Amino acid sequence: MLPALTSHRFTTQTGWRVLVQVPEPDCPRVIAAVIAQDPLVWGDYDRVSFAAPGQQSFRSLPGGANAPTADAVSVPCLELSFFLSGDAARLEAVLNAIYHVHPYEEPVVLVVPALRTCHIRGLDEDNPNRFWNREAADWVPDTHRRDVAGSPQSHGTVSRQA
Repeated sequence: MLPALTSHRFTTQTGWRVLVQVPEPDCPRVIAAVIAQDPLVWGDYDRVSFAAPGQQSFRSLPGGANAPTADAVSVPCLELSFFLSGDAARLEAVLNAIYHVHPYEEPVVLVVPALRTCHIRGLDEDNPNRFWNREAADWVPDTHRRDVAGSPQSHGTVSRQA
């Protein structure tokens, strides 16, 4: 059971963390299929996902589309993860979309109950640790870089209502 948390700094929402292991060349197609079913909104952002590189190992057993193998084989993959809120119908639609575009006979997909946090808009915008209040780090996308420090709203960024 996930805890019920209350904070002046963030809100919480229950849902699922979905993890999908997929060969790197196929990852854009998988994430596009997911986004076609759900925009993956996280606070003031959408299309929020994470992909980490790794090696997937497996051994083919008799009865599948591939010939059985004596030993395990290894394939370089990404592990794509994202948070999905909503009801079971939304989750099922996303999972069906993944199965439709995934290149494997047996995609490795894990669905884990999750609790996510989202900031409360307007709090802590002058925090010196926020990227817009300090010199831009290499990881800051060009579209988010600013010549002068300040909150996103002071630089013409569109703000959505909560």
